[in-house]
Amino acid sequence: MDIDQDAEPAVRRALFEQVRRHTGIAMNERKWTMLKGRLRRRIMTLGLPDYGDYLRVLDTSADEVRDFIDLVTTNETSFFRTPRIWEYLACEFLPRWSAARPGESLRIWSAAASSGEEAWTTAMLCEERRAQHPALRYAIVGTDISDGILANARAGHYGGRSMEGVRQQRPELVQKYFRSDAAGITVNDTLRAQVTFRRHNLYDTPRDLGAFDLVLLRNVLIYFDLEGQKAVLANVRRAMRPGAVLIVGESESLSRVATGFAFEQPLIYRNEEREHEQPA
Repeated sequence: MDIDQDAEPAVRRALFEQVRRHTGIAMNERKWTMLKGRLRRRIMTLGLPDYGDYLRVLDTSADEVRDFIDLVTTNETSFFRTPRIWEYLACEFLPRWSAARPGESLRIWSAAASSGEEAWTTAMLCEERRAQHPALRYAIVGTDISDGILANARAGHYGGRSMEGVRQQRPELVQKYFRSDAAGITVNDTLRAQVTFRRHNLYDTPRDLGAFDLVLLRNVLIYFDLEGQKAVLANVRRAMRPGAVLIVGESESLSRVATGFAFEQPLIYRNEEREHEQPA
């Protein structure tokens, strides 16, 4: 096997194109070491001699494409990541939305939900709000491109560093919304009743997700080039109601991208689309 030898430049470029084709993520030579590290073990498992042979498998196997997506996507998240975002949701967004839309159901999209911590964190805040305002109704949809990571999100089993932070920051919420079982610490049925997970590629038009009042698109745009960012933001906006709020990651900004989003405060934007412009 020649897997220990580096891939030819043309093969590397073809693999970068496969990443873009299936995920929209932009990679170049600076990312080759990382990509090679992620693919090497898989290629050895398949018993293939080199990266060129792996390319040919990708062209003929839909199952391998799914494994490839799992390998090349970065899935890093945690409960209550970036505390100021959760403070905004609890103290500003939820009270304001409830006052403006009494009797309606709040719909939230955790885009690129990874292993689910963001969606479950959002559900905990909504439950805390509902404890004080029982009329609140809400539903959360978490999506990701990786089938493997979505299985983890649906299972809702957590431990290690993922739980250490929330236990230190919000121990009362761990007690209320998690239970101990053979799998470790698991989200309880109260949260499960409000959260669903499904596969979605942000490069695809969200035809059947419905319309959302809040979208969390955090630490995702940094993996796309400018054109990719425009495409993703246009798709996300199609699934947002007029006036809906978009939250991005701490190292992200929409200042370089022409969109229909208006700056509200750092990391937080509002969809300015008028009602009659909203697609069916």
